This record gives sequence, C-alpha cells and structure tokens, in this order.
Amino acid sequence: MAHAHESNSKRIWFVFGLLSVITIIEVAFGIVRPDFLFKTNFLRMNLLNWLFIILTIVKAYYIVWAFMHLEGEKKSLRTSIVAPLVFLVLYLCFILLVEGDYIYDVFKNGTIKWNF
Repeated sequence: MAHAHESNSKRIWFVFGLLSVITIIEVAFGIVRPDFLFKTNFLRMNLLNWLFIILTIVKAYYIVWAFMHLEGEKKSLRTSIVAPLVFLVLYLCFILLVEGDYIYDVFKNGTIKWNF
C-alpha cells in the first residue's frame, strides 16, 4: 500500500514540476520579450503570442491528461474528450484573432477613431 502512495506522490510532484517549468518559461518570455519573437509576424500575429498560445494549450492538455486520469482510459474515450476541447480552443483563438484584427484595422484605417 505504501508503494502506491509513493508513486502517486512522485506523479504529483512530476506534474507540479512540469507545469511549473512551462509557466516559468512563459513568464520569462513575457518579461524578456526577445526581438526575434516579438517583431516577427506569422498570420498577422507575432511569434511570441503564438508561443504563449501553444504553451497554454500544452498546459491545458496536460492538466486534463493528468488530473482527469485520462492516461489510463481507452483511446476512444480520450479522443472523445480531448478532440472537441482542442478543436474548440483552436476555433476560439481563430475567431478572437480574426475579429480582433478586423476591429483594429477599422479603428486604424477607417473613419471611426479611437475614442476610448
């Protein structure tokens, strides 16, 4: 029985360490903001923002994987839970980026001016 407790404690510390490392990397990039990431655009957004989005999705996936105990489930159950989540998060990012870019262009180049 003590062996099971030890492995659970080890797993919890591993998850804590992994999520902490990813968070520290995100914070470090947010503070340093390297020019090659900040000034290089891909799909009308800088690479630094893409890095934040990707790391956040990785953290969310690992939280679902570890804390919902999906690693021990059948592949069909894992896919039915994770695939819609990934699709909806990517779709939300797409919609926010497209609409935000449109609104920025309207205020920058249109007759409507920044009034806030």
